[in-house]
Amino acid sequence: MKAEAMYIRLDGLKFYARHGVFPQETRVGAEFTVDLCLRTDFSQAAETDALEGTVSYAEVFERVKAEMEIPSRLLEHVVYRIARRLLDDFPNVMEVTIGLYKQNPPMGADCRRVGVEARYARN
Repeated sequence: MKAEAMYIRLDGLKFYARHGVFPQETRVGAEFTVDLCLRTDFSQAAETDALEGTVSYAEVFERVKAEMEIPSRLLEHVVYRIARRLLDDFPNVMEVTIGLYKQNPPMGADCRRVGVEARYARN
């Protein structure tokens, strides 16, 4: 048996960060949510039950956390940095799909969240 596609998901990661265009956003900060989908081949881990054949969720989380701690003006830039970091640090990850959402954004509208989504693939 062969899997056609394999994905590792981390959904709803919550962070308090200081991303934003307005000075108050970088001073006060806001709540953000990150959803990740990593395309990889974990067939070895599936067969052997060994962590060495897959990507550690904890290690992925630590990389995302480190990037979220670096203030940026634009969510687009943060998403790019996170994807680049994951592709650089995990050679067995072939593609990263990421959504980054700011909760309760300061834009004068009744809005639960705003955000960006992108898919980056290894060259």
